Formats: sequence, structure tokens, C-alpha cells
Amino acid sequence: MPEEESPKPPDGLETAGRQLWDSVAASFVLNAGEVEILRQACRTSDEITSLEAELRGSSLVVAGYSGQPRPNPLLKIIQDHRLLLRRLVDSLALPDEGEESGLRPGQRHARTAAVGRWKSHVPNGKLAELRAAEWGRDGAAS
Repeated sequence: MPEEESPKPPDGLETAGRQLWDSVAASFVLNAGEVEILRQACRTSDEITSLEAELRGSSLVVAGYSGQPRPNPLLKIIQDHRLLLRRLVDSLALPDEGEESGLRPGQRHARTAAVGRWKSHVPNGKLAELRAAEWGRDGAAS
């Protein structure tokens, strides 16, 4: 079976986008749709870096239309880009370490909720064993 070649990164990627591309493309086999999502995620990552550099060169508070202080609009744009990047990466459904395949965001949320809900649950058959181990055989707490 010939080894699949990782897809070529898009032209024009900056450092952040190229790092994201290299980390994902080198580790996972992606179909054509996933490659396009990865391209969009890499470009979004580069845009975030550019917007953050622009924000560092300006003030966090700017004058509004009637002179009142208001947050720099770049803050909202950066926040929106970060949300977009998160959604793009989540939609790739990359597996965590030790998983054969990844989970879609809804599946990941359901798994987290189930683990939280059942974390402290003890099956009935084990309850007596746990109490005996906790209190010891003589009935005194250990």
C-alpha cells in the first residue's frame, strides 16, 4: 500500500498558519473537504496574528462617534476570528491521542457531559466492598 503524501500547504501562509498546517497535515490523513477546512483555519490563524499585531500598535479604548470612550473594534473582530478558528478546527473532528477517530463537537460535548454526570457514580454491587474497605473489617474508620 503506497504511503499517502500529505497535502501541499497553500501559498501565502504566515508563521501561525504554517505551524497549524504542519501540525495537522503531518499527523492526520485528510480528505478533500477536510483539507479545505484546514486551509481556511490556517488563513484565519494568520488573520488573527495580523489583527493582534495591529491591536498592539493601537489603543484598547478609542473615541466613539460622539467622542465617548469605547472598546477598540479590533477586539470584537479578533474575538470573532478566534471563535471561527475554534469552529473550523472542531469541524475537522481530529481524534485525541489514543482515539481511532475524532468526535464531532456535539459528540465531544455529550461525552464530557456523560463523564461529569457519572464520575462519582458507584455501581450498587461495589458499594458494600467500598464501605468495607473504607471502614476496615473491625468497623473502625481507617
